[in-house]
Amino acid sequence: MADPKNSPAVQSMEIEQAEQRERAVKNDLDTGLEDSFPASDPVSATHSAVPAGRTDADEADRVRQQSTEEEFPLVDQALRSTGEGCHSERVNDSRDALGALRRDVDRMAGTATEVASGATSLAKSEARTFVKSIEDKIRERPIAAVAVVAALAFVFGATR
Repeated sequence: MADPKNSPAVQSMEIEQAEQRERAVKNDLDTGLEDSFPASDPVSATHSAVPAGRTDADEADRVRQQSTEEEFPLVDQALRSTGEGCHSERVNDSRDALGALRRDVDRMAGTATEVASGATSLAKSEARTFVKSIEDKIRERPIAAVAVVAALAFVFGATR
């Protein structure tokens, strides 16, 4: 009896399965390319099981605080033995300074918004005043205004 592994049906099936595996990898790369367009990152057909971030902000703050406190326990111990300040104290001081900087930035952003709003209001007011003065001059001398517009239209038409 003939070996079943050498039959044409088995060989055809193995070839077809290899082609399907190759197509699947190519489709994954194509999908990765389409999903990343127009990003500058290289295309990857791999997937990560690691979550991108925490959805609970309180828990994220707790984990961040815990990791900072336990980040350099040997450094803290060495600094205490030499009589210098504790690393965690410096981290807390840095956090306080960072919080103060954030408050200053928020206050400055509010001030910048107010200045921009005031500048916009001033520009609108100036534009209204300018339009009003032009309207007044047109009402005072309508024939002169028509003559100026006609001359401008002639020059514009002649240059086109």
